[in-house]
Amino acid sequence: MSNPSSSQLELLRLRLQEEQQEIESRLIQNQHYGKGDSMRDESGELSLIDNHPGDVATELYEREKDISLLEQEELHLRRIEAALAAMENGSYGVCAVCGEPISYERLDAVPDTLYCVSHTPRNIVSDRRPVEETFLQPPFGRTSMDEHEGGYNGFDGEDAWQIVESWGNADSPAMSENRHATDYEHIGIESEENDGYVESLESFLATDITGRYVSVIRNREYERYMQSEEGDHMLEEEDNQA
Repeated sequence: MSNPSSSQLELLRLRLQEEQQEIESRLIQNQHYGKGDSMRDESGELSLIDNHPGDVATELYEREKDISLLEQEELHLRRIEAALAAMENGSYGVCAVCGEPISYERLDAVPDTLYCVSHTPRNIVSDRRPVEETFLQPPFGRTSMDEHEGGYNGFDGEDAWQIVESWGNADSPAMSENRHATDYEHIGIESEENDGYVESLESFLATDITGRYVSVIRNREYERYMQSEEGDHMLEEEDNQA
């Protein structure tokens, strides 16, 4: 495998110089992807916080994308400059690791490379995950007490989410994790569980301030309780007598 000929080397040099000029021109025209401007200047607002928090998220996403594009352009530019410098000192076309000639086919496909196929630097994607994900497992973090042994009837993270979720979210009955949901009242997480009480009985039995007189509030939970034949009809008689 031989080094590229003089005519091939000159053709590769022209390609690298053209790419270099194009990248430098793009960076100047778009002001380095707006990196020199603040997010507040881009939004045109006196404050970064606009009427809706989503606006800030959009601006942040666009800024992260601009920075990523800028880093790619700068990396490509550095590779081109290194390849042109190698042409000047006569080391272009030879692998910087093993010293073996690089085929013209590879140089034609990747003119800014300084490595053969076997020794090109590999971009290995790490399988390591952020430590925050450990904290967030199981769902609702460490404040979800449903999985704890012995049971837990107090207020936990899941209950906090259910309160927030009751005010609405982006879900619909079709997208709900509850496959049997037919309306918006049943799309929430564990929407069928008792809210504010443990036993159904607690939701429709009431006492006066002294605790001596018990009455039955015939609400929807009471009707469901009786229809399921869990109820004691003697309660109705006692209530009527009271």
